[in-house]
Amino acid sequence: MKKRKFGLVLSSVLAASAILGACGTKDEDKPAKEKENENASSGESNKEGAFSVAMVTDVGGVDDKSFNQSAWEGVQAYGKEHNLEKSKGFDYLQSKSDADYDANLNALVRRDFNLIFGIGYMMEDAMAAIAEENPDNKFAIIDATVEADNVVSVLFKEQEGAFLAGVAAAKMSKTGTIGFVGGVDIPVINRFEAGFVEGAKAVNPKIEIKSKYTGAFDKADLGKITANSMYSAGADVIFHAAGATGNGVFSEAKERKKKDPNANVWVIGVDADQYEEGKIDDKTNVTLTSMLKGVNTAVVDISNKAKNGEFPGGKKLVYGLAEDGVKLADSRGAIPEDVQKVIDEYKEKIANGEIKVPEKVKK
Repeated sequence: MKKRKFGLVLSSVLAASAILGACGTKDEDKPAKEKENENASSGESNKEGAFSVAMVTDVGGVDDKSFNQSAWEGVQAYGKEHNLEKSKGFDYLQSKSDADYDANLNALVRRDFNLIFGIGYMMEDAMAAIAEENPDNKFAIIDATVEADNVVSVLFKEQEGAFLAGVAAAKMSKTGTIGFVGGVDIPVINRFEAGFVEGAKAVNPKIEIKSKYTGAFDKADLGKITANSMYSAGADVIFHAAGATGNGVFSEAKERKKKDPNANVWVIGVDADQYEEGKIDDKTNVTLTSMLKGVNTAVVDISNKAKNGEFPGGKKLVYGLAEDGVKLADSRGAIPEDVQKVIDEYKEKIANGEIKVPEKVKK
């Protein structure tokens, strides 16, 4: 998938097409999620004076159980904190393809939201264009950099959290083979891979690491196929950084665990705590841990700063281990104490600067 820059003319055409398409379909025949998106697109403008916040998802969707969902949880938390009403005080628009980014951002501008988030690297060009066209509006973009006075760019040191995931994977592997499943081959996902590889090799220089990019953040079937190939080739722990595509990794792991309850099959989740995704029953779960990104925390923090007249426009905010921006989730006992001790030792060394984790895999 390539980033594309679309102008206002294309945005108008897309918006007009959506309206015409809607007129030709009976509302009662549409899926609930499609109705929800249409209602959000045509939602009421914010006219009540409260500082309002909204976001545009990337193609993974707001319920990807990962990156977008974490951002939406942050927007909802801000809304709850300030007693705001969904649609007026806070909201989201979902992108089905990269062609929707311009139209969705423009729709939220027209609805007078005070702060608009673009979620994901793929939205970089669309955000740059909309910010230039609307210099009096406030914007924030996650995982990309847009140099404009009315945009705050929010980045994370994914490589630092992924390093700890690599340590956990290598220490827990019984076969000496682990896997990494990425979504689209872009810098942010490269940082996940680089950290994972470095962490694994730090505790086991002979570890074999199978890496593959699926090319998508919204294709669970590709995640399942890729995981099947890796597990079949001997990997027993797979770390995914693939959004909703990673849901397929969990599906494959659970199927294998059901067939053989004694199998050493694990998944390391990403962005949000994906413990529930690995649950088979009350006693069995294939989620080893998850590498958390504080997207929800950053969204709340920036929203409150903007509300209080402290919007960090034109700045690039970077969150790493030292800032508690990335970390591993509670393993609920899946990781034994001796392994956790090793993870904690590396965490301290990274946080204090003793270890510098690379952003790209060393060739």
